[in-house]
Amino acid sequence: MPPQLALLLTIGFVLFLFRWETRAAGRMSRALWIPLTWILITGSRFVGQWLQVFGGGGGGVAYDEGSPLDALVFLSLILAGFSVLYRRQVTVSEVIRNNVWISIFFIYGFVAILWSDFPFVAFKRWIKVLGHPIMALVILTEPNPMAALRGVLKRAAFVLMPFSVTLIKYFPDIGRGFDWWTGQGFNNGVNLNKNELGYCCLIFGLFFFWNLLQARKLQERKARRKETWLSVGFLAMIWWLLSMANSATSLACLVIGAATMVLLGMRWVSRRYFGVYVVVGVLVFGAAETLLGVYAGVVEMLGRDPTLTDRTEVWQDALALAKDPILGAGFESFWLGERLEAMWAKWPWQPNQAHNGYIETYLNLGGVGLSLLVCALIATFKKAQAELLREFEFGRLRMAFLFVVLVYNFTEATFKGVHLVWLMFHIVALDCCRSSPNPAWETVQPSTAGAT
Repeated sequence: MPPQLALLLTIGFVLFLFRWETRAAGRMSRALWIPLTWILITGSRFVGQWLQVFGGGGGGVAYDEGSPLDALVFLSLILAGFSVLYRRQVTVSEVIRNNVWISIFFIYGFVAILWSDFPFVAFKRWIKVLGHPIMALVILTEPNPMAALRGVLKRAAFVLMPFSVTLIKYFPDIGRGFDWWTGQGFNNGVNLNKNELGYCCLIFGLFFFWNLLQARKLQERKARRKETWLSVGFLAMIWWLLSMANSATSLACLVIGAATMVLLGMRWVSRRYFGVYVVVGVLVFGAAETLLGVYAGVVEMLGRDPTLTDRTEVWQDALALAKDPILGAGFESFWLGERLEAMWAKWPWQPNQAHNGYIETYLNLGGVGLSLLVCALIATFKKAQAELLREFEFGRLRMAFLFVVLVYNFTEATFKGVHLVWLMFHIVALDCCRSSPNPAWETVQPSTAGAT
């Protein structure tokens, strides 16, 4: 098939899906186009990077400077989201009161700008990261948050997944690439590399698996058939893309997230004592690792070496450069200046992150920041467990995504920057101001999922 024809058919397919979803679920709230745009950008390439692909400007700037065009785009979306929350009378005090540990973590990150060697760069990065809770709150403050989340993720998948397939198959100069150091080829779709394509498939795969579980409970036969075929079709597409990306971490996390949802749906699993199961599971895994060394076996089973492609050695080198174990180098400031030069001098493939979210947090924010992050994660787990008793379907989605974020950050650093996984964490971690039970949080039929 000629590439131009494939592109036209893909555009037509995406427009058909949007039209189909609008007819079935109603028009999406105009405010939701803001987080949808944010997801489309963070789930593919920044605007400046896309302009480079098509022969425009917007790139070619230093790593510590960033693209002025991208900065303008993100700032515009942040201001638009803030305007929506202001009109909805969402106050900072209410957000902090309902999300104490995440708020403290963000405030500490802002304070950590003070001891950064590059305070202006750190400040710009902090402003960008602030977009994640703002986008999450725009979704969660809709009259029907579950419907809003479903509508946004569906439409984002409608664009990103089909175009990834088309670019890989028919536009290899965009959808495929080569590692400039090893020369090994990889498939990246709408993203910059295979790992980015992997985590996009992870997020949307987990969502459509959840949507498939929801579809089975629909009473209306036509709506059940529609949602089932839609979910199965996209799961098949995502599985193919995952095989093309060859991202072992994303595949393992998708299996973990799906298994979590299934396990929570078992009648013999107590939702009230799920936290006890998790603690016991961690202790059992710890004992098995100590006695049998199961970690290395699992890694080799996934086709990876025990060093996780040199990641463990990068961790050691990065930790050796950490000078302040209490406060860290400053908000997202470790990979700048002399430290970055030292790491690039040793590693020709030029790492710009620790490839471990917990180590990355320690390098930037020290032991204090890491402790606050752990508290935020524990608080999120408690919220998800409480949601299992209040609204089970959304609760198990929160729990599955939380587990995925926890595991994914062992090999990639996503507790930072404008990252799609970091956004999803905020969506499942933040609580809105709900002083009394809100019927809008009741399980939403997919046939009305987009009506807001």
